[in-house]
Amino acid sequence: MADVKYKPVPHDHETFLKKALKRKGFRKAYTDLKEEYTLIREMLSARSRFGLTQEAVAELMGTTKSAVSRLESAGKHVPSLTTLKKYAQAVGCRLEIKLVPNPRLSKRSTGTAKKRADRRDGTLFTSVTN
Repeated sequence: MADVKYKPVPHDHETFLKKALKRKGFRKAYTDLKEEYTLIREMLSARSRFGLTQEAVAELMGTTKSAVSRLESAGKHVPSLTTLKKYAQAVGCRLEIKLVPNPRLSKRSTGTAKKRADRRDGTLFTSVTN
């Protein structure tokens, strides 16, 4: 592998968001992809901390630069846990996944949910009402 020095492009995400959120439709689109954008920021930050190029990460993962580029972009590509683990290892990290309680759903609203079973086409459905 050629000795390539990684030079990240400066990016002020907060300034970008402040400006972009003023555009019509951006807020909903961004909110819909919030988890994906958070993951991508984490990935780029880890790669930057380790001083690696996409080519270097690809070599460490045993894949191509274009595959790493797809991993680091929001879109239709949904990487597997195995791929995310390989990426994490390549950038000197470990993958950690958490399920975080949704503050909008209190214990009361989920604990007192009314369950209603319906038979539709032989399938059992449960509905939750608040």
